[in-house]
Amino acid sequence: MTERVVATDAALDLITLLTEKHGPVMFHQSGGCCDGSSPMCYPEGDLLIGDQDIYLGTIGGAKFYIHKNQFDYWKHTQLIIDVVDGRGGMFSLEGVEGKRFLTRSRAFTAEENKELQNS
Repeated sequence: MTERVVATDAALDLITLLTEKHGPVMFHQSGGCCDGSSPMCYPEGDLLIGDQDIYLGTIGGAKFYIHKNQFDYWKHTQLIIDVVDGRGGMFSLEGVEGKRFLTRSRAFTAEENKELQNS
């Protein structure tokens, strides 16, 4: 099964650390306002998910959402959540760790697109 969102080992390690410190966490792919287009990590339930948010999957036990308008731009790509050194979004949990989550992407193959359309 093709996954719409996956995470690197470094991202999974950071998710584990954040979960140990804060309890269950969740992600929302930012649409580019104050914090750019970055995946934002929150304690689970701290961000209210609305009717326009789409559930993409789970990474490291954390649910991952994206707003419908952003999804429309990225629906042909797999989101690959990674980690780099530096300060990220000021509301995202990883900032105090000196790390920030980063979204990379790759285009789905024709076969993967077909599979996703049929699921």
